[in-house]
Amino acid sequence: MISKKEVEHMANLARLKLTDQEIKKYQKQLADILDYVDQLKKVKTDKVKPCTGGTNLENVFRQDQPRQSSLKTRQALLKNAPLKKGDFIKTREVFKQ
Repeated sequence: MISKKEVEHMANLARLKLTDQEIKKYQKQLADILDYVDQLKKVKTDKVKPCTGGTNLENVFRQDQPRQSSLKTRQALLKNAPLKKGDFIKTREVFKQ
């Protein structure tokens, strides 16, 4: 069984606050998962070919070819931008200081 301390540590890493009832619930669930993984480790897979999916579909990629952009100037690009500030495209803030 996974200890209460281990569950609390994982919850802390995931920035979760758990009640005592939730900790007990997750102790059992995590122990069940680890028991199942142990069962899977015992399965003989030496002669099983690896598979990548259930179909025979393959991705089709094209070669990258350099080509002239249809927007030749900064002004043409900025004209299509929904928000701009001076000569720059304005985006919403990602990191707040």
